[in-house]
Amino acid sequence: MIALIDYGAGNLHSVKNAMEYIGCEICITHDAEILQAADAAVLPGVGSFGHAMDCLHRSKLIKPVLDFIKSGKPFLGICLGLQMLFEESSESPGVKGLGVFKGKIEMIPSGWDLKVPHIGWNSLNIKQTDGLFRNIEPESYVYFVHSYYLKAEDRDIVSATTTYGIELDVAVQKDNIYAVQFHPEKSGMRGIEILKNFVSLI
Repeated sequence: MIALIDYGAGNLHSVKNAMEYIGCEICITHDAEILQAADAAVLPGVGSFGHAMDCLHRSKLIKPVLDFIKSGKPFLGICLGLQMLFEESSESPGVKGLGVFKGKIEMIPSGWDLKVPHIGWNSLNIKQTDGLFRNIEPESYVYFVHSYYLKAEDRDIVSATTTYGIELDVAVQKDNIYAVQFHPEKSGMRGIEILKNFVSLI
């Protein structure tokens, strides 16, 4: 069973529908015991960094999420769920992230005749061809909705980037932890394949 973590700031139902489409048993939960019993977990997220971290605190899910990550079982962060794995965001000064990885979330620079937020389809520069991106074609297109992007301190964990005026880190993976800035559940069959790759890790 996969736990879809409900902390009040996630895009739950589209992720649940995509997981059920590929035949997964998935449970939306805010219960720490159910989360720890799950075979894998997904942390989605929409909205602002500060609001999402506040929701995690108020839901008393900070420690359960960190404990699950430490368990070694597969963990997937989606969109804001990627950003919260890092230390801080310029979107919400003074708010600490989960701090699983070192790095900061910065606003996408305006200019180059490109709009912020970055909304729509963009191609991936895949740097790690295992894990989520096993058998995924180079320069595959996926769907983004974001105004802030990751600057990872450890370049070895960056599994994909995209170009939007500048190069943006949009996926990371290390050990049992996987996270993407884009929305696989909104990325058509390519996104479905990425989700299947995550499920295959269980």
